[in-house]
Amino acid sequence: MGICGTAMGNAALLVREQGHEVCGADTGVYPPMSDVLADAGIEVFDGYDVERLAALKPDRVVVGNAMSRGNVEVEWLLNQSAVSFISLPQLLHDTVLLGRRPVVIAGTHGKTTTSTITTFLLDAAGTEPGWLIGGVPRDLPSGAKLGSGDAFVIEGDEYDTAFFDKRSKFIHYRPQIAVLNNLEFDHADIFRDLPDVQRTFRHFLRIIPSQGCAIVNGDDTNITALLPAPWTQVVRVGTGEMNDLVIANFTDAAQGAAFDLIWQGVLWTRVSWSMHGLFNARNAAMAALAAAFSCGHASPVEFDLGPLARFRGVKRRQDVLHQCAKWTVLEDFAHHPTAITGALEGLRAAYPDRKLCVSFEPRSNTARTSLFQQAFTQALSGADRVYLGAVHRADSIAAHERLDTERMVADLSKDSSVAMTFADNNALFEQIRADSTAAEGWVFVFFTNGAFDGVPQRTAELLGAK
Repeated sequence: MGICGTAMGNAALLVREQGHEVCGADTGVYPPMSDVLADAGIEVFDGYDVERLAALKPDRVVVGNAMSRGNVEVEWLLNQSAVSFISLPQLLHDTVLLGRRPVVIAGTHGKTTTSTITTFLLDAAGTEPGWLIGGVPRDLPSGAKLGSGDAFVIEGDEYDTAFFDKRSKFIHYRPQIAVLNNLEFDHADIFRDLPDVQRTFRHFLRIIPSQGCAIVNGDDTNITALLPAPWTQVVRVGTGEMNDLVIANFTDAAQGAAFDLIWQGVLWTRVSWSMHGLFNARNAAMAALAAAFSCGHASPVEFDLGPLARFRGVKRRQDVLHQCAKWTVLEDFAHHPTAITGALEGLRAAYPDRKLCVSFEPRSNTARTSLFQQAFTQALSGADRVYLGAVHRADSIAAHERLDTERMVADLSKDSSVAMTFADNNALFEQIRADSTAAEGWVFVFFTNGAFDGVPQRTAELLGAK
């Protein structure tokens, strides 16, 4: 139930690989996960239907964390004493992670990219890892694979497990090697404040065994506040000289970024790759250590990072939908102020002489609220033009608690930016259509963790036809 979520969809691939017959239901079915499931021969039903579910006679139902009381299938399921149901994290704990060496990638931002890099490096090293990634990697055959090696790489999401289990997902994952990439307040629908988020990360740290390892962002004060953790090895990564692994001499240009990785005063390697942004360099550094340690290397410098030169990233992370001499259209999953700031810094380096027209869809349970009103305004000020899409399900939030896009437009306009807000996403698309007559050289960027009503793809089709 909720099969088209990135974690749920990729977990469905794992269950099928184990030999089970798998199908699922969801609403708002859209690519890329719908395409991935279809290609794997997994039937997806649009919407929830009690009679259909009963007719399937399921042996077990995996309940996604987007499901809640009141859903017709949930209510039917709870009334069936003979039908087993389980959360996704518990399913993974019981059937996938036992007997493996879980490499759990946690943090507010960058989990999917860091998990993908870790897996990519382990796969290139011939270690036959397993993995479950909440996205669609470009350099791996799929977002999930059981693998035959010891290591199993998995995103450690701090969001809650299910409506019947309010612990964070990563508590179920038995981390042997854990990455704590960054920590900020997010998921305002389940956490009260930053200390509440830190509380669950402390719980996560406490289950890392004595023979395990915590790889932490040594530049992030919200993470260092959780330390020390004397029961396990702690390795710090960052730009500061006090870190064990230092990211140094970072440069970024149109063709990509380059940086040195220095392990305890010794140059490990210089990385040159097509990815942009210091945040991605940090993702790579974290992933490099996670891969090296999961292979059992006494010193990480023994591990070959040469494959990073050909790493191409994950779909929906600065995903180029259309590119020609006149225009470029990109889609990015960023939906938190820090992530948007980092993405725009990278895009400025990638397109130094182009204007950035940024469209943002306030869709997540945090982004829809006024919590990050000023932070989103500051983050988007890095664009030349800002179009704010409709606040998702705005009627479900009181006006005084809702993101005020009109105020954001007023504040952005003070800084000489061109900013507009739209009552619906189709109106935003029509504005882009009007712009396209005089917008040669622009880069159109769409930030959303949803579908944005297909506007990114429609924009790519519109400009591709001109």
